[in-house]
Amino acid sequence: MTYTQASMDALRRAGDELADATVATLFERGEVGKFNSLMRYVSTAGQELPEGLPGVAREYLHETSAPPAWVDWDEMERARLFFIDNNVHISTALSFASMPACYVVPHVAKLLSATHALKYPSKRMAETGQFTVYLMQPDAFEAGSRFLPAAQKVRLLHASIRHHLTRENQWDTAVLGTPICQEDMIGGQMMFSLQVLDALHRLGIHMSTEGADAYYYAWRVVGAMLGIDQNQVPKDLEAAREFSDLYMTRHMGPSEEGAQLTRQLIDLYEDVVPGTFFDPLVGALIRYLIGDTCADWLQVPRTPWDTAVKAAPALLSIFETIEDRSPFGAWALDRLGHITTLFELSSLTRGRVMHYAIPEQLKKDFGVSSTVPAANRWTPPPATVSG
Repeated sequence: MTYTQASMDALRRAGDELADATVATLFERGEVGKFNSLMRYVSTAGQELPEGLPGVAREYLHETSAPPAWVDWDEMERARLFFIDNNVHISTALSFASMPACYVVPHVAKLLSATHALKYPSKRMAETGQFTVYLMQPDAFEAGSRFLPAAQKVRLLHASIRHHLTRENQWDTAVLGTPICQEDMIGGQMMFSLQVLDALHRLGIHMSTEGADAYYYAWRVVGAMLGIDQNQVPKDLEAAREFSDLYMTRHMGPSEEGAQLTRQLIDLYEDVVPGTFFDPLVGALIRYLIGDTCADWLQVPRTPWDTAVKAAPALLSIFETIEDRSPFGAWALDRLGHITTLFELSSLTRGRVMHYAIPEQLKKDFGVSSTVPAANRWTPPPATVSG
């Protein structure tokens, strides 16, 4: 598929028909509060739906209760193993590359601002982290998993934002297109897949082509579960690069909202890191992963750590050497990565389970929510748009 300005413009006008119709009906019938109350206790796949659940919601949950029929489960298992092997690095990339990449798109930053997500940075990051952890569990798509209900709720959450913004005159649809449109949802899928892989490469993490492909594939499955039109989604990393480059060059730039979101992200992680000595490392890591141009747009402060952080690939290569030469070392590092990821998530959630609900009013309620042979390593092309 070839992406053009015209095809991207068409994607800006499209939302998610199923989820949008479900949310509209819930609001029309005054059933949003009942839905949120009853669904708060529906947290695992296969769980019996509660009595009294609105009929339109029951129909939506039934229709979206299974992953797409085209899923290659061997590929999904490769993606899960890739995540286990790189979980702490992926968490780092999500926090310090993917999220700032979202903020460097002004209308996305504006949307987060309009929905008052600026007030809830830890909640937003915790929801993202928890969603990713659910996805990469061995039973993510089986009865008893937490991922499927989370995906169903997040899809409705996105639809509710579209509902509110277009009806409360908080969004210029003529200029900005549909809020959380198909173009932006596919763009977000690229940020959480392709740009994570780019960040891992910049950190010096050695990835097999098969592992990188599988990780990208997993996010295609996620996208389908979140209502993204897979007929429009790049099918492989090469096509993903084409889409991502066009999307970013169409939209990236500085904005007040993007700078404020970034400042809150930096403050959040400076609070997570004990003491103050390493605080400048947060901004330095963001600058290293997204490039100087984007970092300047987001007003990421320059510090002496900007030079020191460039040693990260060399440091990480030591751990990869240990992992490659010692099965016990590989096991220990995987466990350490797992524990570190859970510690970070626990710090953001403060030990709580994050619930994904439909906000009844935006202004009042919303809070956005191993070493391999060089010939077989996944390597992105030299040209990037990160600055």
